[in-house]
Amino acid sequence: MALPVILGLGGTIRSGSITERVLEISMRAASAAGAETAVCGGPELALPLYDPQEPARSAEAVRLLAHLRRADGVIIASPAYHGSISGLVKNALDYAEDLRDEPRPYLDGVAVGLIACAAGWQAGTQTLQALRSVAHALRAWPTPLGVAINTSGELFDGAGRCVDESAQLKLETVGRQVVEFCRMRVAALGCRSTRLG
Repeated sequence: MALPVILGLGGTIRSGSITERVLEISMRAASAAGAETAVCGGPELALPLYDPQEPARSAEAVRLLAHLRRADGVIIASPAYHGSISGLVKNALDYAEDLRDEPRPYLDGVAVGLIACAAGWQAGTQTLQALRSVAHALRAWPTPLGVAINTSGELFDGAGRCVDESAQLKLETVGRQVVEFCRMRVAALGCRSTRLG
């Protein structure tokens, strides 16, 4: 059986942001669960504003779309900006509109794990709910567990290790659940990949 392909999407323009680091935890868990992984994060998501009437796409947008086409699962991590998804992450997700007329439209049937980071629980949970709504609109299958990370406390030590055991466990669970969903879908369809379904 082919390895499920999991795309990590998210972060901020600033390299090494908390959002990027928590996404890495979930991606490592997906890899440990037997997935092939790729990440489009941070500066790679600084795409031109999505314009459905402009057919030309930047090299970065072409790369993102290629990753989305290939992905059996996606893990999306967004910081909370003013109580919702960051413009950077939302704009990247808007590019999925280019997939509307393909054999697998949008993210139809794709397992999606969701992570929201905020300096407080209210914005984190609001952003997580917004991410879930976008995932449903793209016909994706959000995992049962989504994670809101409160960044107001200490999450990482000076060596970059996560010191919040609860957050670590939840982030790893999201990574594993995305891989499990991919495998369940492949088994249900009786084919090697959700991309064929």
